[in-house]
Amino acid sequence: MINKIQNRKFPVFFISKSVIICLLLLSVIGCKSKTDWRDNYNKNKNKKEIKKTTNHSKTIAKPYDLSEISKILDVSESSLKNKNLYNFIIDWYGTPYKYGGNNQNGIDCSAFTNILYKEIYQLYIPRISKDIAENVKRKYTKDLKEGDLVFFSFGNTGIVNHVGIYLQNNMFVHASTSKGVIISNLTEPYYGDYLVKCGSYKN
Repeated sequence: MINKIQNRKFPVFFISKSVIICLLLLSVIGCKSKTDWRDNYNKNKNKKEIKKTTNHSKTIAKPYDLSEISKILDVSESSLKNKNLYNFIIDWYGTPYKYGGNNQNGIDCSAFTNILYKEIYQLYIPRISKDIAENVKRKYTKDLKEGDLVFFSFGNTGIVNHVGIYLQNNMFVHASTSKGVIISNLTEPYYGDYLVKCGSYKN
């Protein structure tokens, strides 16, 4: 009788089912803490398409009052309880981006976040976005509250290099490199796909 095993062109390796199951479990457990928030974000994003309402389709170059802010956020003006916060945003809206800048002639994302937190919440936070992120209690995107922080990693490095302040209705304010201080939508792929962490600052 010909020995069929010896005549195989490639060697045969025998791995028990229990070993395979253990390896699969380890990979799932190892990744779970990193992917839970992303899974939740993707579920929310896939449940409904982004609604392009007439309010969102109109570009407001610079809001001049709370009524115009409410239109950008697509919420009622009465929901803007923290008027100091929104008046602060109105004052800074459109300020150009400048790396290392810290005033209304030019400002970067972490400096804007620093000044807002100091003036509105009387909190002193680190100057660099990745350092701010290290002192944040994680939340799911659906649990974010006004004043929470959202962090991004652009460039596929995995390192936090941008920060913004969450407002309402998936909207956040930040110093964008292209448009300066502006309100943007987390559900836009440009931001949602690069979101790496979000949550509340630990006092």
